[in-house]
Amino acid sequence: MSFYGYQMQKWVRPSTTAAGRWLCGVALGCLAISSASWALAEGSTDATTVAAVQVNAKLNAARDQIQPGLGASVYTMDQAALQALPGGENASLNEVILQAPGVAQDSFGQLHVRGEHNGLQFRLNGVILPEGLSVFSQALSPRLAGKVALITGALPAQYGLRTAGIVDISTKTSFDNSGTVSLYGGSHQDIEPSVEYGFSQGPWNGFVSLSWKQNTLGIESPDASANPLHDRTEQLAGFAYLERVLNDETRLAFIFGTSVQRFQIPDLPNALPSITLTAVDLTGGSNVVGQQTTTALNVDGRTTYASSALNETQREITHYAVASLLTSRDQLTTQVSLFARYSSLNYAPDEIGDILFNGISQAAFKTDVAAGLQAEAVYRLNDSHKLRSGVILQFDRSTSRTQSEVIALQAAGASAGSQVADQPIGVPDGSASTAQTYSAYLQDEWALAQGLTLNYGLRYDLFNGARREDQLSPRLNLVWKPDRTLSVHVGYSRYFTPPPFELIAAASVQKFVNTTAAVPITIDDAPYAERADYFDIGAEKTFFKGFTVGLDTYYKRSRHLIDEGQFGAPIILTPFNYQDGLQYGEELSTTYSRGKLQIYANLAYGMARGRNIVSSQFNFTPDKLAYIANHFIYLDHEQKLTGSAGASFKVANTTLSTDLIYGSGLRREGVVPNGAALPGYPVVNFSANRSFTLSKLGTWAARVDLINAFDKVYEIRDGTGVGVGAPQYGARRALYFGLSRDI
Repeated sequence: MSFYGYQMQKWVRPSTTAAGRWLCGVALGCLAISSASWALAEGSTDATTVAAVQVNAKLNAARDQIQPGLGASVYTMDQAALQALPGGENASLNEVILQAPGVAQDSFGQLHVRGEHNGLQFRLNGVILPEGLSVFSQALSPRLAGKVALITGALPAQYGLRTAGIVDISTKTSFDNSGTVSLYGGSHQDIEPSVEYGFSQGPWNGFVSLSWKQNTLGIESPDASANPLHDRTEQLAGFAYLERVLNDETRLAFIFGTSVQRFQIPDLPNALPSITLTAVDLTGGSNVVGQQTTTALNVDGRTTYASSALNETQREITHYAVASLLTSRDQLTTQVSLFARYSSLNYAPDEIGDILFNGISQAAFKTDVAAGLQAEAVYRLNDSHKLRSGVILQFDRSTSRTQSEVIALQAAGASAGSQVADQPIGVPDGSASTAQTYSAYLQDEWALAQGLTLNYGLRYDLFNGARREDQLSPRLNLVWKPDRTLSVHVGYSRYFTPPPFELIAAASVQKFVNTTAAVPITIDDAPYAERADYFDIGAEKTFFKGFTVGLDTYYKRSRHLIDEGQFGAPIILTPFNYQDGLQYGEELSTTYSRGKLQIYANLAYGMARGRNIVSSQFNFTPDKLAYIANHFIYLDHEQKLTGSAGASFKVANTTLSTDLIYGSGLRREGVVPNGAALPGYPVVNFSANRSFTLSKLGTWAARVDLINAFDKVYEIRDGTGVGVGAPQYGARRALYFGLSRDI
């Protein structure tokens, strides 16, 4: 059955989808082409191409100077490293980030960096991409990336609002009138055709990619089966980058992206309908449970329902666009960008089954539209000082519409909590809200002495959404580089993190009093912005050519720590706050690069705790709220030990690689909330890819990927814990093959 939640529109089989048929035809047709020639654009010459490449390289370097991660911990994966990972560009972006130090995996593709719940900010070529409503889907793909960097630690002043980690993606710069068409697939009925192409015509350069994917493992299995029931997904993604070099000092760039993804919610077989009913009597101002009973419902004359027949679906759509003007002349470089994002989430329930299993059948449709301006500059004052400043404005409009079907309950008397009738009643609900975010910063990179740099600044953020809150945040980083082999950094950052506005729902819990969807507590304080003091100390040492070791330690103390949970039936995450939060840990990273051999290994220890839930209280039971009010508990996403490792070796035109992910286990319910942990697990993957040339057929590449090679059965979630809604298991052993051709 589905313990996840809400549903969506009628499922359309991928084989009957026009977009799917078209993309498959494109990929298979291109793979069958025996020869193809792509002429350079009219008027283009080798000389102008070389000149354009040189100007672009200079402007890219200037852009990077606006937002350096000075004093922060930066983990970078270039295109060669991305290709060497099992799955290569066919992997999800989350699977790429999971290779970085201190990153723990969770269900629904969520990631936790240094004990944070999400809190990631995504940037394309340095421009902020607003958050969206996606739960399962990922709007960004490694296909568009030339380089991916994860920036963590005590961040400089240019980074704010989402501070768990900055995922900065530099888009590909293959503007050579060539591309690749590929077909990838294998286990779980997976099929993934894709095409990408980079072009150059006069002052214009561009890169486009288009991909489609279907398989029968869209969401994690709820029962450890290799092929879960009712778990098909269909995913379409497109991306375009277009730039015009106006002169040697100025570039205009545009980014467009789209993602349309559909998911079935997997079913857990052989489950029996049984729910806990809550009767709440609000007379006299009481808002605490009056009576609770566990029973089986009678809905439209039915008391049983095959859990394997539940039909719930979710559709997630994202469109985004960015326009940037970069200018670099003399000592001043500026970049002014406009950005926008539309996202929607549509959940369709199983009308009868959801009531029997969850007490509510709720169709949910949410949208979020965000747009903003990001203007930043760096000015080289003299040899000792670089000044950086910026202004970021963002405006959000969020809407939420739900139509719930529930069973009415007796409100009082001896039969309180029993069904009034077996016919569902409808409860419509909806809301619309807006938010504004204003940010500004000013900082100075001061070269105190040879190899010693102090980066200090101030950042101001104002968020006017669920609440109106603001903060002036000092930032301070000291970096010492006595020689080329050693770098030491010490940093402090004051953070201000608004709650994820797009996830805040103005649900009217009072409407569900004395129904099967009633909650034991009706207190619903709006989420607060998190305020934190963050300290970070680290060092990186190269011991001999190619071998580098890094050690980093951090400590964070926060007020109104933000967490998220999946409550009730729909798969929609809800933010809430702990009044006090504490996180600390250490990270050890090693890399070795020598010729054709690349090796890396990371190990992190982390602790994350919170005390006293002070917002969205209606999602919790009175006993949990009472205990957490006076005790620090482990956060549900805390994982004591997190590790990753990998190696790749290139022989002629063949690259062999392997990687490993280790987790000691996320939290689960124990004697106290989140008092126990799930068992630890290692997952090992292998990959091989080879490029070759066929006479008259062009250049090709083939790859094979073995995922979870030893078929490790591991549980990511067991359905218990604070804010945990369903059990999920990691993917079992899978074998994939890929074939691509240069065009």
